[in-house]
Amino acid sequence: MRHARVLIIRFGFPSFAIFLAAACLAPACGAQPAPARGAEPAPARGAQPAQPVVDRTASGWSMLAPRDEIRPGFRVDSTGGRDGGECLIIEHDTRPGLDGRFEKAFPVEGGGWYRFHVARRIEGVDAPRQSCLVRIRWEDAAGKIVPLDDRPPYADPAQPMPSAEPEYPTDGGTDAAGWTDVGGVYRGPARAVRGVVELHLQWAPGGRVAWSEPRFDRTDPPPPRIVRLAAVHHRPAGRSPAENRAEFDPLIAEAARQKADLVVLGETVPSANTKLDLAEVAETIPGPSTDHFATLAKRHGVHVVLSLYERDGHLIYNTAVLIGPDGRIIGRYRKVCLPPKEAAGGVSPGHDYPVFDTALGRVGMMVCYDGFFPEVARELTARGAEVIAWPVWGCNPLLARARAAENRVYIVSSTFMDEKHGWMISAVFDRNGTPIAKGEDWGTVAVAEVDLGRPYQGPFNLGDFRAMLPRHRPPAPTTEGVSAAAGRGPTAAASPARP
Repeated sequence: MRHARVLIIRFGFPSFAIFLAAACLAPACGAQPAPARGAEPAPARGAQPAQPVVDRTASGWSMLAPRDEIRPGFRVDSTGGRDGGECLIIEHDTRPGLDGRFEKAFPVEGGGWYRFHVARRIEGVDAPRQSCLVRIRWEDAAGKIVPLDDRPPYADPAQPMPSAEPEYPTDGGTDAAGWTDVGGVYRGPARAVRGVVELHLQWAPGGRVAWSEPRFDRTDPPPPRIVRLAAVHHRPAGRSPAENRAEFDPLIAEAARQKADLVVLGETVPSANTKLDLAEVAETIPGPSTDHFATLAKRHGVHVVLSLYERDGHLIYNTAVLIGPDGRIIGRYRKVCLPPKEAAGGVSPGHDYPVFDTALGRVGMMVCYDGFFPEVARELTARGAEVIAWPVWGCNPLLARARAAENRVYIVSSTFMDEKHGWMISAVFDRNGTPIAKGEDWGTVAVAEVDLGRPYQGPFNLGDFRAMLPRHRPPAPTTEGVSAAAGRGPTAAASPARP
C-alpha cells in the first residue's frame, strides 16, 4: 500500500470542498516498488527465484517445455543416479499444469531393432504412469516423423501410409531404493535415421523425477510369440454334472488336435442345464470338476479355462479356473459382477482381478455378466493381461468387440447361445474387436493363431495403442466423489481421484 499526501483546497463555497490527493512517489515501508515497464515481475512469495535457462546438458540432453510459462525446473546431479553416476532431474513447484522433458536423439539404422532402458525415481508424484511419461519418436534427417513400412490391417488402402507413431516404453519392477525400470524393444521404421527419446514430468505439483542410466542400443529381434487360442462351442445336455463334464472330453481332444495352446469352455460347465439347486452343485477347488479337466489338460498338453460354482466355507462363487498343461491349477477368478438372479440366489461376488503368467503369456479371466461393464476387462488389461478367457452364458456380442478393442487385448469367449439368435457367439476376438475365428455349429472348436509379440496398429493409426493405454487412461473417480455426484443429480460431475 502506498502513503498518500493530501492537499486540501477550500473554496469560498460554504458547503462545498474539493479534495485533491496525490500518491507519494516513495514506497511504503516494507513494500516492493512497482517494476518498470517491460521489466520482469518479482517472483511470487514462496516461488523459486528465476534461474538462467540452460538448453542442453553436457551429455547432450535438451531441456524443453511446451511453453515457458509452464516450464519446470531442470538440473543434473552428477552422482545421484542409481549407479552413482549422472541423473537428470525435473522438479515442479506447487503450481498445477507444469510440463517439461529431457530429450535426446540417438542414431538408428532403418529396419534395425533397438532396446531402450532408463531407471526412474520419483518423489511427490501421485500418478507416475501419466506424469512420468517416456516416448520414442522415429524421425528422418529433416526431423519429421517417418511413415510405417507396411499398412496396418484394416487400414484404408486409399489413404496415405500411416505415420510411425511414437513408442511408449512400459514400467517394470521397482527396487528397494525406489528405482523403477522403464523400457522396451522396438523396430525402427525403414526410413528412420534417429530415435528421439523423451523423458517427461508433467502435471505433478510439488513432484520430482530423477532419470538414470538411459540407454538406446542395437539388439537382436525378439522371437515371435505365436499362440493358438481355442473357443469351444457346446451346450451340455444337463443330465448330471459328471455327464456334463464328459461331454467336453472329445472337444478338448479336438482342440489339441488343432494344436491349441489355450482352450476356453463355457460358464458353470458342471451344472449348466441340470436344474439342480445351487447348493447341490457347488464344489470345492480342487474338486471333482477341476480334477476331471486337469486330467484332460495334462493328457493333451493344453491350458484349459472353465467356470463352475465354487464352495468356500459358507460362501458360493461363480469361479473361472485356469488349469495348466501339467494338470496343475494355475489360478482362479471369482466373478465380480453378479446379475440379479445369481445375487438373489446367494452367490457372493469376487473382489480381485488376478492375472496369471503362463507358458503362452499373461492370462486374465472374466465370467459372463462381467463383460457388460468396461471395468473388469480394463482392470485385467491394466494388470498386464494379453489374453482374457471368457466363459459366458450370454451377452451382447458388440460388448465383446468393445472389450477387446478398447483394451487392445485378445478375448476368447465360449457361450451356450446360438449365433442365429443374434446374441453371444463363441469366438476369438482380435485386438481390433474382430472375431477372427468363431464356432457356428454346436460341438465345434474355433481356433485362431495370433502373435502376442506383435504390436497392433489400428485402422486409423494411433500407434501401439495398447502401450499407450497406461499413459493416457484417466484415473478412476473416488467413491466419495461418485456418491456426492449421485446425490446432486444427473448433471453433477464427480471429482477425479488421484490414482
